[in-house]
Amino acid sequence: MPKVRWEDALKAQTGVHTHRPVDLAREHGLTAQAVRNYEERGALPRAERTATGYRVYTDLHAVALRAYLAQLPAHGYATGGDILRSVNNDNVDDALRAVDRSHVQLLRDRETLDAVSAAIGVLTRADRPGRSAHALPVSAVAHRLGVSPATLRKWERAGILAPSRDRAGYRLYSADDVRDAELAHLLRRGGYLLGHIATVVEQVRSAGGVEGLADSLAGWRERLSDRGRAMLTAAAKLDDYLRFRERRATDGTAVIPAN
Repeated sequence: MPKVRWEDALKAQTGVHTHRPVDLAREHGLTAQAVRNYEERGALPRAERTATGYRVYTDLHAVALRAYLAQLPAHGYATGGDILRSVNNDNVDDALRAVDRSHVQLLRDRETLDAVSAAIGVLTRADRPGRSAHALPVSAVAHRLGVSPATLRKWERAGILAPSRDRAGYRLYSADDVRDAELAHLLRRGGYLLGHIATVVEQVRSAGGVEGLADSLAGWRERLSDRGRAMLTAAAKLDDYLRFRERRATDGTAVIPAN
């Protein structure tokens, strides 16, 4: 008499399609341990156990795993985990709120990129007049930009500027500090808020200057587009999971959607 697998016996008794960890893992190129880890972290619903302690995964877990993995390239590990944990704890509003925050951040990143793109041509002109190799006092920088020294100090408090100090405590602006001030002035005239400008200036510093940042703009824009597309996929998979849970709770007739 052939041996009957416990999964098949359970399905015959209950009508529930069951999966082993390795079954769920294989679809995504994961290890069975990774699937168990996701469950332990709350990204998957808690699995029932057999009398001998084996996990019993169902189609609910298969759909949840697809939804969770789709969130990662869209929202990152932390937010992706928060989204699925909230759903599994029946806090759908919290899950959608996390999605909303991630979309807001993507929009902010796009606006930052647009601001840099708009400013980059002005700041990378080779014939830009008056670029000094010597540090300038605050009065000279203020005069150059047509702003007051108080404005420069306000930008410093906002994290936009970081001039050094001489022995007497007076501010000294290097060529890079002047560049940052020019960028801030340009973006401020464009209506950008100080917090947003601080983010742009930090991007410039991280790239080693506007020239280095200009070289990376195309890649930056491509990454944002990839993330936006990933958000579309993530939304579809999350919706599949929410609908699956609703049908299962309502009449128990939920069918696993096509991948």
